[in-house]
Amino acid sequence: MDTILGPLYIAVSWIIVQFHSLYSLIFDKDSGAAWGLSIVSLVVLIRICLIPLFVKQIKSTRNMQALQPKMKAIQERYKNDKQRQSEEMMKLYKETGTNPLSSCLPILAQSPFFISLYQVLSHIAQNKTVGVIDQPLLESAQKAHIFGAPLAAKFMDSAEKIQSLGASVVDVRVVTIIMIVLMSASQFYTQRQLMTKNVDLTVKTPFMQQQKMLMYVFPIMFAVFGINFPVGVLVYWLTTNVWTMGQQMFVIRRNPTPGSKAFAERQERLRVAGKIVEDPVVVEAKQAAEEARQNRQQPKRQTKSKRHTGGAPAGGAAGGAQNRTRAGSASGGTDAGQGAGKKQSLEKKDAQEDKEKGGASGSRTTKSGQRKGQQRPKHPSKK
Repeated sequence: MDTILGPLYIAVSWIIVQFHSLYSLIFDKDSGAAWGLSIVSLVVLIRICLIPLFVKQIKSTRNMQALQPKMKAIQERYKNDKQRQSEEMMKLYKETGTNPLSSCLPILAQSPFFISLYQVLSHIAQNKTVGVIDQPLLESAQKAHIFGAPLAAKFMDSAEKIQSLGASVVDVRVVTIIMIVLMSASQFYTQRQLMTKNVDLTVKTPFMQQQKMLMYVFPIMFAVFGINFPVGVLVYWLTTNVWTMGQQMFVIRRNPTPGSKAFAERQERLRVAGKIVEDPVVVEAKQAAEEARQNRQQPKRQTKSKRHTGGAPAGGAAGGAQNRTRAGSASGGTDAGQGAGKKQSLEKKDAQEDKEKGGASGSRTTKSGQRKGQQRPKHPSKK
């Protein structure tokens, strides 16, 4: 490991020494402020260099979210053919220009520097020179304490080793626990911010479940491994988490994922500032919907008797029924009288016509194919 990462040991130690020389002009060269700020400056320098990778990570994560429905369809279609499923997935990645590993690039790029810093601090704890840190700088680094805890001390170190670094077990463990809690909390908040504000909530995909799982897994991992990290490494990782949280907050505010909560908030800010002019038809429809919602009233609760009678009093219903019955009877009687009068007039008219014809047949018989009707009685002269 030392042979492979040897050049990185030199690079990391050289950067720390240069920042230490700068801060020694302000603070004591053996103080924890000078050495602690040197580690923080190392983190800032590395993260500035990784900004292009971070932007690529954000774009890759967004593309992966957009592709989740298509990926799920491919998995369902070729669930019995894993080889064809893999081929279709690779084809989809190629067509859309998406790389699943892009979301891991910032972490992978930081890993060599993280391992190198860990090894540099371990050499300091073991009183060994490393990189460009010679014996005088080694002694100065061993004297540096952050809130009473040496930079090279760990939570699991024995009391003898901690005392050899000029500190007490209580100070080291209290400082390391606080740093581990802050480190885990910052990681949790960063992941939660991504899940609640920068994810399209209209699409439910397995990717969202994976992100939600990582939101709880990563803080637990930091808590478990943090007890084996030197204080200087905890300072490095805490600074990295805080930087990531702030950088992500800036990106989400300025360039959120369409369909997410952050995107709706950004559109509202632009609308209030007058930078977005909506279609008048859309504005009118929103106003009408809001007015309808405000004017909507709940129906009044009716008593049991009103529900049985259809909302009207029982006496009124009975009276109305009686009036309708009387009106119907009167109307029926009038229609019957008029029908009888018309029938008598028609019979008289037919009898008069028969007398005038004098000998014509007084009855009309119905033949096949002719209209059937009521037969009139025969004339007496034709008997």
